[in-house]
Amino acid sequence: MRKLDIWHQAGLIDEQTLAKIRAFEDEHHRPLALWAVIGIGALAIGLGVISVVAANWEDVPGMVRLALHLALMVWLAAFLIWREQELEQDRPWGLEALLFVLAMLGMTFFGHLGQVYQTSSPLWQPLGVWLLLFGPVLLLRGQSWLTAMLLMAVLVFICWDYSWGSALPGTARDRAQEAWLVFVTALPLMVPPLAAWMRGRSARDTFWKRLEEMAIAYAVAGATFVCIFAGVTERGYEGMTLLDQLIRGGVALAAAALFFKARPGAEGRSSALILAAAGIVCLVAVIVTGSGVMSGILFMALWVAIGAIALRAGWRGLFQLAVGAVALRLIILSFELASDLLTSGFGLILAGIMILAIAWGAVRISREYAPPREGAE
Repeated sequence: MRKLDIWHQAGLIDEQTLAKIRAFEDEHHRPLALWAVIGIGALAIGLGVISVVAANWEDVPGMVRLALHLALMVWLAAFLIWREQELEQDRPWGLEALLFVLAMLGMTFFGHLGQVYQTSSPLWQPLGVWLLLFGPVLLLRGQSWLTAMLLMAVLVFICWDYSWGSALPGTARDRAQEAWLVFVTALPLMVPPLAAWMRGRSARDTFWKRLEEMAIAYAVAGATFVCIFAGVTERGYEGMTLLDQLIRGGVALAAAALFFKARPGAEGRSSALILAAAGIVCLVAVIVTGSGVMSGILFMALWVAIGAIALRAGWRGLFQLAVGAVALRLIILSFELASDLLTSGFGLILAGIMILAIAWGAVRISREYAPPREGAE
């Protein structure tokens, strides 16, 4: 409330607006201290229940535990079906939280099942079954980033766990199998076009937008890692072969084309360009493999492109992230080119001045050229 007085004295708000804001805040004031006490009490009860169950866990027959677990899932699913429309209209976050809890109960049920029957299998297999059973529910009813994050995280984990499990030491693999495993890890790049297509056909725009953003972030993170990996490996290393990078880059470029077709507007064009940039970087990485300097330049080229796209699209946060990434890589690249300077006091002074200069430049660029915040004039 003190901020209101400061704004009023500065002439940013008049007396009438100040009175309306104070009345609104008084009407919607929440007793945080009371809610904190209630939360602590509920937490204590919950921890007590967990402690009692844990202490007697082994004494409960496995079938009884599984039956209780399944009954809880069925009850929660029935409750969601019964109150879904009301929750979606009045409490969308309540619906989102209950969907997340149901999905997590389903995930832990597979672990519980394996514990009771002493089964052993690669983790991607039960998670794959979970994705087949609960993925459609989350796709059809998810409301925001919470369920989108869960879906994307599980999908990425399944792809990489399958790939790593098939690449254990001593496992013989031919080039066809190697190419297949690379393709599997690139499959999450097909999520952005699906999400973009659904955004124009679903009322749950927030859910599909968050899923789209997370999948594009996966593409950018993958391309960034490829740049880093190219600088620390030798040319011809099996993880950076031409075929592998053709698959990664090809899938990214195909996803970019499909994305643009699904969402041809200015926003869709910008997101498609980011996917395309990630794909091009994967293709170029084969050429610069083994050169720390060239891989660093490729890294900065990727983030300069992302920054330019973000600037044109008006994405302030992404633009500032791109500026920070380029500045950090420029500092590391400077150290790589002049590593001998760090062995002397004078060199350390120059290094410190260089870091401050780059940081100052990054801050100035972010302030001067960053797009305005959403809603700001």
